[in-house]
Amino acid sequence: MNPEDLTADPDWNEIVERARNGDETAAAWLVGALHGHVLRIVRGHLPRGADEQDLVQEVFMKAFGGIDGFLGLQPFPNWVARIAMNTCYDHLRRQKTRPEVRFADLSAEDVEFVESIMEREEEPAPAREVDGMGLVEKLLATLNPRERMVMRLLDLEKRSLKEVSTLTGWGISKVKVTAMRARRKLNDNLKRLEGGVR
Repeated sequence: MNPEDLTADPDWNEIVERARNGDETAAAWLVGALHGHVLRIVRGHLPRGADEQDLVQEVFMKAFGGIDGFLGLQPFPNWVARIAMNTCYDHLRRQKTRPEVRFADLSAEDVEFVESIMEREEEPAPAREVDGMGLVEKLLATLNPRERMVMRLLDLEKRSLKEVSTLTGWGISKVKVTAMRARRKLNDNLKRLEGGVR
């Protein structure tokens, strides 16, 4: 059984059961089939200074270490995704410091992005588009881990409230409140930066 043999609808429960019973081929197939899925989650929520391969390995270690806890109530890839999200969240939580974004720390591209946002308020269609991902990342880094994770899932990955709730294990109301607080903080930080540009 090779990961390349992945059909459109594999019988995950059967493969998991085989891995549970010590079938190394089934376990290797699960890792191969889910590696890209886990890697995308880790890359999207990678804590500063963390090695993505170490985190991916930790996710699989947790998944196989707790495989007896998988009851088949949800698809196995979703179960592993939740483990990946919680692993990233735990690493983010351990990073106590959240940097403050100051105007003096912005790159030329970041300043251009802030200026383009200010132009949008004055002109409905600015002549140029500027990639602001560098600034977005700096602003996200100022949030606490829960807020950062929710904003990435909702606004950058465009997931629904229900999907975020399922992935994180948090209730929809908790996700909504977290997003509201995070957006308020981001808005305040952006306004402070706009004041430095003017």
